[in-house]
Amino acid sequence: MSARAVLFDMDGTLVDSEPFHYETLLEAIAAFSGVVPDNFENRVTGTTIADCHALLRNETGFTADLDAFVTAKYAAYVSGAIRLKLRPGAAEVLAYLDKAGIPYAIVSNSDRMLMDANLRAVGLQRPDFISVSRNDVREGKPSAEPYLRGAYLLGVESSQCIVVEDSVPGAHSGLAAGMTVIGWPEPHRTDLIFPNGVLIADPENLLSSLQPLLSAVVQ
Repeated sequence: MSARAVLFDMDGTLVDSEPFHYETLLEAIAAFSGVVPDNFENRVTGTTIADCHALLRNETGFTADLDAFVTAKYAAYVSGAIRLKLRPGAAEVLAYLDKAGIPYAIVSNSDRMLMDANLRAVGLQRPDFISVSRNDVREGKPSAEPYLRGAYLLGVESSQCIVVEDSVPGAHSGLAAGMTVIGWPEPHRTDLIFPNGVLIADPENLLSSLQPLLSAVVQ
């Protein structure tokens, strides 16, 4: 396999933002006196805010309107996102890709407002940087559409792209797009079971899994 580009998920993959996402999600739930379901944090990883709202409504009788819930969650998130950092190991990978001249982009299930807040916090918000948010596609992950759009914007065939994901829905999205998928779970997520065909990277060393797949390009 000779890959020519890399498509990264954002939250929990490139940006160490999952804990903050959950913190602000709890704030929004509390603002409407909601109840948190069992194992909620693990169950909502990689999903959209609408998915979270639907889960709350169906399992706990959450009564807040979706728009009001989104506003509360996003306001809390954007106000504190500047503190976010790249996930440990991500800077090393990006430096390697930049040096090798290998194009990359971010493909996320987050809305554009949150994506831009993250990119600004970690220094990736620039005019030439390609990113795909949930607002940029009709269907989010696990649909193939987000990653297919990312490949299109990079000008690379989907079969020549590597996807790096920390979530199961995202891994399904990459596979559906016909791409090679690397599962890079956060170190504490030992519960994740990625679909067949996903290459599992060392949680502490993504670069060791990427380099062999990109060796033909680097040479």
